[in-house]
Amino acid sequence: MIRIQGIVKAAQIARSQLQAGVPPSRLLSFQGFIKETLGKIDEICANANMSPAQLPTPSRKAYEFLAQIDLSNLPVGSHNSPSVSVQPIRLKNIRNQQRQVLAAIASTVANPQNSHSQKQQLLKSLQETVATIEGICTQQNATPAQLNKTSRQTYAWMKFLTDESNLERHLSATRRTQKRAEEMLWTQMQHPCKTIAVEFTNMTHLYKGKIGPLEAIAQINEAFVNATDEILYALVRLAFLGKNQEDSQVIKEYALSEEYSEVVLELDFIADTEAENPQGKCYNLDRLFHTLNREYFGGKMLKPRLSWNRSFTTRKFGHYERGRDRVVLSISLDSDRVPEYVVEFVLYHELLHKQHEGKWVNGRLNVHTREFRQDEQKFCKYKEADQWLTRLASE
Repeated sequence: MIRIQGIVKAAQIARSQLQAGVPPSRLLSFQGFIKETLGKIDEICANANMSPAQLPTPSRKAYEFLAQIDLSNLPVGSHNSPSVSVQPIRLKNIRNQQRQVLAAIASTVANPQNSHSQKQQLLKSLQETVATIEGICTQQNATPAQLNKTSRQTYAWMKFLTDESNLERHLSATRRTQKRAEEMLWTQMQHPCKTIAVEFTNMTHLYKGKIGPLEAIAQINEAFVNATDEILYALVRLAFLGKNQEDSQVIKEYALSEEYSEVVLELDFIADTEAENPQGKCYNLDRLFHTLNREYFGGKMLKPRLSWNRSFTTRKFGHYERGRDRVVLSISLDSDRVPEYVVEFVLYHELLHKQHEGKWVNGRLNVHTREFRQDEQKFCKYKEADQWLTRLASE
């Protein structure tokens, strides 16, 4: 039995869109999304010599839901329909749920001999909690995007950890940082505190630290989960010993890196559950994808979900979410002053992330491998597009 990521999420997106009604401008893209999702599942199953009926129950039910959608008779909504003001949803016990997850993470890190079984229990608990939150939103005819800031941040963090690879990276970073904190405070400094806690979570700050006679706590932004030991150790020193120029500079530089931005953007996008719309004001991502697929991928790449990000970004213009097979481009590119080849290049760059999986080197995920860079430079106007984006980022 194989597990195909993204099927349940695709069914959730389709269900939400059907409940709201598909706007006329999105009918074709919605039909294409359903057809391509089903085609992708059928292809994967065929290559594994199995049928979709043999998929795990959640995936099988999601596939059956998608397959029964009557694409010729979709419920039609409208962008012009009067909008209903939705008050931000506050989840009363969200902080308590977060503390329970952090306690389970600490227990898993502290007991490496039972880490596999504990990790699976933690994963199941996260999935159930996330499903409960999404159910609460559905009952109120809303999506997680309507949660208030605190609830939305915590939901996005827990949803992020339901991806097993993300959870594994989180546990690894926590384990390494916890060990370093204990060595520094207990062994090197002989500090009398009885407990030391290191927590990675979705937060506004880069890090926070508090050290007292009985307890020392360091909270670190989740976006540092891909960082090297050098970066993590600098965070420990800053959190517990206070600021120093050398470590602060190291952390600031990493916070401007692509590795950091990738996680920040993924967390930001998780709560944005609105159906994707590839049609921008000036550029249609579906059309650009088909051009790039034909010219650079031999027409063999399965189209990912494509959408424009509603927020402007100044340092990063695109992002590929492997878990949801989605490419998101910044609407700062959707302008008549931006040449089409520049938008094509950013989309091409993100499609290469779909084609090339990253490689772990010395505990760090390298997403821009030598093979990636070689393929990136095959873009016909690589230098011109790169220079254009450099100028745009500096504005």
